Amino acid sequence: MRSFDTNRWTGIEGAALLAGAVGVVAQRPSLLLVAGLGVAYTAYAWFGDAPTPTLELTRELSETAPDTEEPVTVTVTATNAGDATLPDLRLVDEVPPALEVVEGSARLGTALRPGASATFSYEVEAVRGEHEWGPLTAIVRSPSGEEERTAEFEAETVLRCTPSLGATADLPLRGLTTQYTGRVATDVSGVGLEFFSTREYRHGDPLSRIDWKRRAKTGELGTVEFREERAATVVLLVDARKEAYVAPAGGDRNAVERSVDAATQAFTSLLDSGDRVGVAALSPHECWFPPGTGADHRARARELFGSHPALAPTPPEDAYVATVALRRLRRRLPTDAQVLFFSPLADDVATLTARRIDAYGHLVTVVSPDPTAGDSAGRGSTGGRTDSEDTTGHRLARIERQNRIDTLRRAGIRVLDWGEEPLATQLARAARRWSA
Repeated sequence: MRSFDTNRWTGIEGAALLAGAVGVVAQRPSLLLVAGLGVAYTAYAWFGDAPTPTLELTRELSETAPDTEEPVTVTVTATNAGDATLPDLRLVDEVPPALEVVEGSARLGTALRPGASATFSYEVEAVRGEHEWGPLTAIVRSPSGEEERTAEFEAETVLRCTPSLGATADLPLRGLTTQYTGRVATDVSGVGLEFFSTREYRHGDPLSRIDWKRRAKTGELGTVEFREERAATVVLLVDARKEAYVAPAGGDRNAVERSVDAATQAFTSLLDSGDRVGVAALSPHECWFPPGTGADHRARARELFGSHPALAPTPPEDAYVATVALRRLRRRLPTDAQVLFFSPLADDVATLTARRIDAYGHLVTVVSPDPTAGDSAGRGSTGGRTDSEDTTGHRLARIERQNRIDTLRRAGIRVLDWGEEPLATQLARAARRWSA
């Protein structure tokens, strides 16, 4: 608990003395009356102490595990458990930094008699992650307002918003595969749907694979071979460094939030297609979820996307050491894994990471949410910036990011520059371009 003076009545003593002195010298009774009032106010300020707040606090959520973007009502009740009346009480609730109050206020000014309670409510919009409320701050002033006491009261409150793993996009994968049957076409003949070649008939070949057209034309038996399809091993790598938490304008969703949403979609899409999928993050908080399949793997991934500190919607405070993190990631990546790297490419570290992973022998595809979308570049506005607000710094950041994209493409790395359109739309357009 802290106590300090507000200095609300600072100077009144000097004014009272000055008025009294002038009144005596000038023999003005009115100034002597003013001096007397000043002395009375000074005494009132000095002898009225601020009471010590003793509160019992409860905080209730309308939903403790909501869906993303679902409104959640927070109801806070404070009861005066002490013996003194609190004549001027201010309550300030500490909302988690990633949550935004969309209706009402997390503050209340009131007065409380002993045993009385005050309740206030506000509404927040749920975002992915685990969010814990901080202490409620109570500020009590004396009747004169000269002294102020501040105390904090805890009421454990946690909101967990875990994203649903619903696939909305089909990701075009590259040719690096495992020995398991899947959806990625290979240059190996075997079981599949796409024609590969024909060969001479061998005893025991199934009748369904005999090339009857060849038989009709030449009288010879032949067997049709199809291109074998195998499963891919994919690691979804999210750039969650402090530098990646960039957005087109204040109030817009940052690039890490968009990257995690895209990785969530990609995880389900790949898992549903029979691929082995894992998750990793470039972050001071270690995050490694090895590739796997199955319902249990899906459930654990859902929990990871919803609550892992490396994928939090707010930037980390700790430092990220790129060389150590890359070395650790290289040791963990399966030899047959390809990497989907989700990054806004906000600095050269992201570009270097993609090129290093590619040099290690892992095919890399970069999905890059554009943090400059909304600037004047033929794009619209994402809630933010108009053409007149496009500064030299914004234009420079856009040009530097485009140079990084060009550098990666010249190195043979696929880059999806994800602007304002839905991810599925831009993936479909990119898949046509990559297959052309």
